[in-house]
Amino acid sequence: MKKFPDNKGYFSGFGGKFVPETLISALDELEKAYNHIARSKEFNKELNYLLSHYAGRPTPLYFANNLSQYLGFKIYLKREDLAHTGAHKINNTLGQVLLAKKMGKTRIIAETGAGQHGVATATACALLGLDCVVYMGEEDIKRQALNVFRMKLLGAEVRSVTTGSQTLKDAINEAIRDWVTNVRNTYYVIGSVVGPHPYPVIVRDFQSVIGKETKKQILKMEGTLPDYLVACVGGGSNAMGLFHPFFKDSHVKFIGVEAGGRGLNTPYHAATLCKGKLGVFHGFKSYILQSKEGQIHPTHSISAGLDYPGVGPEHAYYKKIKRAIYTAVNDNWALKGFKILSQLEGIIPALEPAHAIGY
Repeated sequence: MKKFPDNKGYFSGFGGKFVPETLISALDELEKAYNHIARSKEFNKELNYLLSHYAGRPTPLYFANNLSQYLGFKIYLKREDLAHTGAHKINNTLGQVLLAKKMGKTRIIAETGAGQHGVATATACALLGLDCVVYMGEEDIKRQALNVFRMKLLGAEVRSVTTGSQTLKDAINEAIRDWVTNVRNTYYVIGSVVGPHPYPVIVRDFQSVIGKETKKQILKMEGTLPDYLVACVGGGSNAMGLFHPFFKDSHVKFIGVEAGGRGLNTPYHAATLCKGKLGVFHGFKSYILQSKEGQIHPTHSISAGLDYPGVGPEHAYYKKIKRAIYTAVNDNWALKGFKILSQLEGIIPALEPAHAIGY
């Protein structure tokens, strides 16, 4: 089997590096540092200590008995909400901010949609003593006020983005502009399996702790691997973190659930793998929601974290080779999933995984 991505960062035609010349050397520096530092025993010992003693890993694999009885089949929930900061994002930010510190960077920038990646980045920066600037769309600032407060409390500067649709894609644009200007002392912590190579690999590897733990836990609890793995997909880091360690277990089916918004037959959704076309966006080639002229379509989702017109290149590759099935759940079904899980299990999910429950 071929190794993916290849040495140019492509997953069978998806991925790559489409960036200004100024960033090529920064990406090369990052790739070299990742291969030498982040794959060393010393780095992993330090990171594993932080994941265990600071982030609270491993997170439980919880058998949702009431939900299982209601639906008629066994459902287990990987409780990433119980990790420090309340989401899976901390797995990635601890890894990347620790790497940045080892590289001698003094300033961290990040983008955020729902605010969780921003909170997790600000948290890691507070812990490891680095300056933090978070870019966030004005629209998302309005709907995620609590996370904005948390970021500021943690010592981060939150910069409002008022261009375009004022959401995640615009925050990424501004973060990239900042990085181009301040590339020498600044490390850009991307929050999902998107962006130019090597970011999709770095984020996938740091998030793979989810799937590795799940595999051990389900074997201990059931004595066998699951039939299906279901996860929501925006950029796709939580899904890739779950799926990737099961890649070679071909009998385990992967289902990625995108944001169907007000319906796939309307312009108001963020279902990139269901409705997108091949294009280049934010430094990588993948499926993009775009017009015939290549203009990026505005997206809509009840969930700020899924409100993104692109998707990680490895997900595009999984679709191409039919390793995963990608579908969409609309706002109403996501809200039903949200309500059912809350009332049957006493677990209030975020609106992002509520799409997976809604499925």
